[in-house]
Amino acid sequence: MSLDPLAKRLLTMMAAAAPEARGRPSVEARRQSLAKLMQFARVDAPDVTSRDSMLPGRAGELPYRLYTPANADERAPGFVFFHGGGLVAGGIATHDRIAAALAHATGCRLVSVDYRLAPEHKFPAAIDDAITATEWVAREAASLGIDADRLVVGGDSAGATLAAIVCQEAAQTAGLAIAAQCLICPVLDFEETSPSREAFAEGHLIDRVTIEADLSDYLPEGIDTADPRVSPLRATRLTGLPTAIIHTAEYDPMRDEGNAYARKLLAAGVAVEHVCHDGMVHNFHAMGAILPQAQLVLSQIGEQVRRAVAR
Repeated sequence: MSLDPLAKRLLTMMAAAAPEARGRPSVEARRQSLAKLMQFARVDAPDVTSRDSMLPGRAGELPYRLYTPANADERAPGFVFFHGGGLVAGGIATHDRIAAALAHATGCRLVSVDYRLAPEHKFPAAIDDAITATEWVAREAASLGIDADRLVVGGDSAGATLAAIVCQEAAQTAGLAIAAQCLICPVLDFEETSPSREAFAEGHLIDRVTIEADLSDYLPEGIDTADPRVSPLRATRLTGLPTAIIHTAEYDPMRDEGNAYARKLLAAGVAVEHVCHDGMVHNFHAMGAILPQAQLVLSQIGEQVRRAVAR
């Protein structure tokens, strides 16, 4: 399918506003750019309330925001959410509308985690925080109003990277049961350059320069990009992973790796619900002010998560 006309219009507007000489973005510019982009999120979730608090991390307390739908049961399913932003940008505030929308759509009490960002905190700080936060939510589920037996771990873009790693790590350890993983436009492979990364390297919302800058800011020297904690697609032990809900976009540089992960999970016997959205670009789910498909995919994710945690 051709690029969606509204998505094409957005990309044209962004290209017109971009400087002619496209160089490596500074960390601050990257963070400001994501914050501006996330302003296109438009979500109707009036029934969702939220409160901020802190949870204990390995290197100090981590902020989190707990979202609760109005009709949530006393013990509702839980959703641990990790925001996107290349592991160098984003936070609770930038993804507030998306987190509220996911809580509304899924019926979950959702915990949005402010994990540590690079370059101030390089690999594996974000992974350590993601694992610690998930373990804490499972341990403190009762006090959060969450049913620990119905726990979902998910995220968008680089947040989906963290979610996939958490699920892979949990499958190798006892005591942490995850019912489902929800990966939205996931970033899963830095070892090989896929055809979609080549085809959409420029002019498709997130470009090669930004992706490479994020990775450089995140990884210390000497780290193997084939390490599954960097490239979850490269993991060889996938049997026993939780049910996977994966959403990719046709015109996303990361499309091929998300599609490949869905296939690998299926081959390993994991239950998978995978949709590749025609005509869409990276992060489309978070641009409801421009793209009607954003609300549609969030509703679809809600239905899929509800099925995955049904009792």
